[in-house]
Amino acid sequence: MTSTSTPPGLARFNTLGEHAAHTALHEACASTAWAKRLLATRPYATAEDLYAASDAAMAELTAADLDEAMAGHPPIGRPKPGDPTSAREQRGMAGASDALKAEMLELNLAYQEKFGHVFLICATGRTGEQMRDAVRERIGNTPEREREIVRTELGKINRIRLARLVEDD
Repeated sequence: MTSTSTPPGLARFNTLGEHAAHTALHEACASTAWAKRLLATRPYATAEDLYAASDAAMAELTAADLDEAMAGHPPIGRPKPGDPTSAREQRGMAGASDALKAEMLELNLAYQEKFGHVFLICATGRTGEQMRDAVRERIGNTPEREREIVRTELGKINRIRLARLVEDD
């Protein structure tokens, strides 16, 4: 493979049919608008091109689009049953103490009551304590500030999930 050729995993994604590609993107992010924007700019020469398209699509999402994207994420500390992606991303809470899990539940509920959506953070590589500290800090934000933080965190999650999607075989 030369440095100018498309990596096999990305080439596979580029050649998926429209429905299959949309389904794959929906597993990465529940926003229909985001997926449509990424589909519209295929094929991608490099993974970085795909990530840049994802970032650009994230920047254009409306409040309703962000709500749709967030609806695809379970609360921190309660990964979707049977979903290995959710479990892997929230691994930092898996070994947390019962006290920390109970505290996260309370914080999640308070956050959701204030902002009207789940607390969203790129949990990959974070400990339960780091996630708890983040929700404690962010619950004091204004709704406008928090919406922009959520957009940034969702962008990080999308990049991680897209990387898994286009990994080489």
